[in-house]
Amino acid sequence: MSAHVPPPDERGPAGPEPPDDEALAGELVLGVLSAAERHAALERMRTEVGFAARVAAWERRFAPWLAEVAPVPVPEELWDRICQGLGWRSASPAPSLWRSLALWRTVAALALVAAIALYLTRPPASPPTAAVPPGAAEPAAKPVTTLAHADGSPGWLATVDRTRGTVLMVPVPAPADAQGRVPELWIIPAGQAPRSLGAVSVDKAHTVEVPADARAALAARGSVLAITLEPAAGIPHAAPSGPVIARGAITT
Repeated sequence: MSAHVPPPDERGPAGPEPPDDEALAGELVLGVLSAAERHAALERMRTEVGFAARVAAWERRFAPWLAEVAPVPVPEELWDRICQGLGWRSASPAPSLWRSLALWRTVAALALVAAIALYLTRPPASPPTAAVPPGAAEPAAKPVTTLAHADGSPGWLATVDRTRGTVLMVPVPAPADAQGRVPELWIIPAGQAPRSLGAVSVDKAHTVEVPADARAALAARGSVLAITLEPAAGIPHAAPSGPVIARGAITT
């Protein structure tokens, strides 16, 4: 007897298979999903512990590569050639510094994509035979929090070291504020007032020391890291006064 073959209208929609959870988690961290895909993935993070763990693992993998991205000099006329190639109408010439920063962000994003491709195609490394001495505790994982802009794009990656009471801030390079304000980092425990952790860079990775009396928030459920634009004078401020430009819940 021949096998039953369902008619075309019962076989499901044609087209490529959706990405598996591992690839979807990496694409979410990289920021290459559409708005609808990102919304669905974030909803899964809130409801599926396993998927949230995959996202956290990808954030930890990407953070060191992003920290190693360095500026690459490019010809000043390259931006105009890119615009022409894409069919964009040329606007009035932008200042050369602005163009170089914009190109740097593009180069950084392409370098991160290349690093991800390298990671996905290389064979898995063999685990060390004696990485941890007998009886010793496994080293604690350092959670990575993505501080995203309002449009969902990543602005900073924050690696929390609860043992040392520090946060490694890795920015996605961006131009300085036109009004001279600087980004100020805040830690916000659930239901409590924001606490300033000082100014952060828009173009260099650096470590922020968390005051001893605020370190409990690094491990508390519901704690948030946020960045506002504030006057340079007076940092650390007692309370935020400028707009929130990025935020993210600390991964616990």
